[in-house]
Amino acid sequence: MKKDAAILVVGGAGYIGSHTVRQLVAAGRKVVVLDNLVYGHADALVDDAVIFIEGDLGDRAVLDRVFTDHAISAVMHFAAYAYVGESVTDPAKYYGNNLAAPIVLLDAMRDHGVEVFIFSSTCATYGNPQYVPIDEQHPQNPINPYGASKLMLERVLADYSHAYGLKYAALRYFNAAGCSLDGLIGEDHNPETHLIPLVLEAAAGVREHITVFGTDYPTPDGSCIRDYIHVNDLARAHILAIDRLRGGADSFKCNLGTGIGHSVKELISAAERVTGKSIKVVLGERREGDPPELVAAPALAKELLGWEAEYKDLEMILKTAWAWISGPHKGHF
Repeated sequence: MKKDAAILVVGGAGYIGSHTVRQLVAAGRKVVVLDNLVYGHADALVDDAVIFIEGDLGDRAVLDRVFTDHAISAVMHFAAYAYVGESVTDPAKYYGNNLAAPIVLLDAMRDHGVEVFIFSSTCATYGNPQYVPIDEQHPQNPINPYGASKLMLERVLADYSHAYGLKYAALRYFNAAGCSLDGLIGEDHNPETHLIPLVLEAAAGVREHITVFGTDYPTPDGSCIRDYIHVNDLARAHILAIDRLRGGADSFKCNLGTGIGHSVKELISAAERVTGKSIKVVLGERREGDPPELVAAPALAKELLGWEAEYKDLEMILKTAWAWISGPHKGHF
């Protein structure tokens, strides 16, 4: 495996993928991006050094061309579908894209001699927490097809590692949040389901209000608590994971979070302070499948990667997202 070869970033035009691509380029790495642009945005690839190929990770002919035309040393996979509700109503879409298609990618890697794979997994593989904070020994019992599809691929990776020598890292994200510090790229989903952009769009007047789903949870203020991890911290962990595997380490799985929980109501109050605007709040019923509290125990990532979240302050995270929502770039993608 040549260390000066390129890293293939599948889904690199999406939210977390595009931030990771910027960090890879800044670190002097060669990058090839494969993205079908179903949810990604070509304009999010702001570095001229990036080679962009439009195509699907489940298209074997496209993959063979990528691996033949470019010297690839490792693959980062960000191309999953991630709408929990949609996964319940259309599980075929999720098992097709999040499980079947990556197996095509893994087989292409194997045939072309690429042995390092970084997988963006999720805390949704744990399901309803039995205890908090959640460590890697917590039972994995996902409660929706999205989480199940991610867990199934984790199991595929373990089997491929055992049988074929694949080196992989499964990085289990908690709630990805924030945008690039310069406001150049950000979180741009359609439809948008993440709390922070929804709250900030309410502050900006794009939405009339924000709905708090459930105010009777067993938490200090009755609303759900989540661990918000800045997208730049997530990106940095992926680069560290590649370097660890290239250095000869065994495959591993670890959580990526701050270890700090914030309630929905706390987040809305923080957003009002950051934006200086009043946000209209509507109180709603609980959503099925929303655990009261999801907070990471991130110690293993520090032990294995020397990684911990740099951006732990919620208001700072919100400021980066607000710079994107209210800045000149939003809406250009």
